[in-house]
Amino acid sequence: MPLIDIEDPIQLRAYLAATGRVPADEQLEMRPLSGGVSNRTVWLTRPTGEAWVIKQALAKLRVQVDWFSPPERLHVESLALEWLPRFTPDGTIPALIFEDREQHILAMQAIPQPHDNWKSLLLAGKADLNQVQQFGQILGGIHRGSGLRRAELEPLFGDQSFFETLRVEAYYRYAGAQNPPVQDWIESLIAAMERERHTLVHGDYSPKNILVRHGKLILLDHEVMHIGDPAFDIGFSMTHLLSKANHLAAQRSHFGDAAHLYWSTYAHVVDDLPWWHGFETRAVRHVLACLLARIDGRSPLEYLSAEARTRQRMAALALISAPPDCIGALIDGFIAQMGSA
Repeated sequence: MPLIDIEDPIQLRAYLAATGRVPADEQLEMRPLSGGVSNRTVWLTRPTGEAWVIKQALAKLRVQVDWFSPPERLHVESLALEWLPRFTPDGTIPALIFEDREQHILAMQAIPQPHDNWKSLLLAGKADLNQVQQFGQILGGIHRGSGLRRAELEPLFGDQSFFETLRVEAYYRYAGAQNPPVQDWIESLIAAMERERHTLVHGDYSPKNILVRHGKLILLDHEVMHIGDPAFDIGFSMTHLLSKANHLAAQRSHFGDAAHLYWSTYAHVVDDLPWWHGFETRAVRHVLACLLARIDGRSPLEYLSAEARTRQRMAALALISAPPDCIGALIDGFIAQMGSA
C-alpha cells in the first residue's frame, strides 16, 4: 500500500476501514491538529464516544530550514507508550491503540476534554507551582525507574540516531555553527553526552508536550526517547521555564521561582543514584546550550521577539564563558541578566 496522507479524511477513512480498525460504514469525526512540526496529527472520534489521536511521522519536518529525520522514529514512540507507564503516575501516559510501521502511523487514546496545553497556560503567565512540581516528579520518576532497569531497556532504546538528527544536529550543532566562538564548547558537550548512558532520555520534555486535565499533567510525544545522558532532559526542559521568564517580564521572578522548584523537586527524586555524581555540572551546560539552541537552532522559540532573542543569546553566551557550578546559580544568573520588569 502506498503511503497515505492522514490529514486527508477520505484517505484516512479508507485506510482505517481497509485495515479493519473501524467498520466501513462507521461515521467518524476527524480534524487535523496543529502545532507539531515532525508529524501529521489527527483527532478522531467514533460514534461510541471513543477518541483517538492518530500520528504519522514526516520525513521532512515543517520548519523554515531543511530538516529531515527517518519516519521510522514513530516505532520508538510506540515502545515508549508501552514502557513509560511503569515509571510514571497512573494516567500520565495515554494508552497505545495501534501502530503501523509501513505507514509510519500510530494511534493513541485521546485525552478527554476539558484539558489545556501547558505551554499555553505558561505563556499566559499561569505557572502553577503544583504543576511545576509534577513536572519535576514525572521526569525524576522516568530517570530513576529506567536507570534501575537500564540493562533491560538498552536493547530497545539504545539507538540514538533519531536523537542525533532531531536534537544534536538540529539544536546543538546548528546553533554552534551560528555562534563560532562557542562551537568547540558545544562539540565538547556533545562528546561528553555521548559517553553518558544512564537512563531513558525523553529528548522532548517540553511544556508543549504536556496536557493539563483537572490539574494533572499528561505527557505526550516520545519519538526521540533513547538510553543516554539524563542531563539533556534537564537542559531542554529548564530552558522553557527560563525562556518564559525572558518573554514575560512581569512574571520574571515567578518563573525564576518555578525553575528553582522544578530543579529541587527533580533532584529529590534522583540524588541518591550512582549517576548523580557530576550530573549537575553537566546539566548546567545543557541548560546553557539549549538556551542558545532555542534561539539559533533549527526550531527557534516562536514567541520570543527579536529583542528577547538577542537578550537570551547574549545571556547564554555570557554564562557559557564562565558557567556557574550549580543549577541554582545558573537560574539566578540568567534571571539577573534579563533585568527587572
